[in-house]
Amino acid sequence: MPAHDWTKVSQGILHDFHNSWVVALRNALNSGLLPPGYYALTEQVTGGAAPDLIALELVPRSERRTAAEGHGPGQHAGSAVLTPPRATIVARAESPSYASLRKTVVIRHSSSHEVVALIEIISRANKASRAELERFLTKAQSALKQHVHLLVVDVHPPGRLDPQGIHGALWAALAQPPPDLPRDRPLLAAAYEADIEITAYVEPFRVGEQLPEMPLFLGDEGHVPLPLEPSYMEAFRGVPSYWRERVERVEAG
Repeated sequence: MPAHDWTKVSQGILHDFHNSWVVALRNALNSGLLPPGYYALTEQVTGGAAPDLIALELVPRSERRTAAEGHGPGQHAGSAVLTPPRATIVARAESPSYASLRKTVVIRHSSSHEVVALIEIISRANKASRAELERFLTKAQSALKQHVHLLVVDVHPPGRLDPQGIHGALWAALAQPPPDLPRDRPLLAAAYEADIEITAYVEPFRVGEQLPEMPLFLGDEGHVPLPLEPSYMEAFRGVPSYWRERVERVEAG
């Protein structure tokens, strides 16, 4: 199923789909995609930030390293891939700047289990105003500064506040040179591996194209493939037929 043009429906319809998509991703991650010792939760308030999904580690790092011994290279515990992922665009932010951060948001779950990754599906509200966009960028920078990995999916074309898309806005906030993104593929998914330097794996796409499979980084454990297309399809099946047919009709036209 291709990505649809969600600019043709109301914010309420998109919000309903957004919520269903987030739950579908959580269910996929907790049904065998994440390695042992990890789990995913939706919309947990973590030190002032409220991401769509967070991935937490349950087992201490030392115990996970012990458990990993004996597994061959490239795959850990049957789930996490150790080899670097491939992407249409790979960019590295050397010496990223966090000067715009007034304070660091401490991203921790209330149970004291460590947050290792955040997943954000961009909504219209994230780009509705300069203040809302800055709020998202602050949250994203705070996560990356603490070496919390980030995955962002944006099914909205660039607008007045983000002329180079949400990745371009975040890259600029990190004081990096403007990304060279294809104008004919304005939607995108971007996975950020947070370390001393930040590595971005960016996959642009357009309305009518299949959503890309993206890496969700888990630190020393490598990454797992996030099933954007299957989870999107699962959520889309629950959209009321009136709105589903409208979106499909607009796409075909």
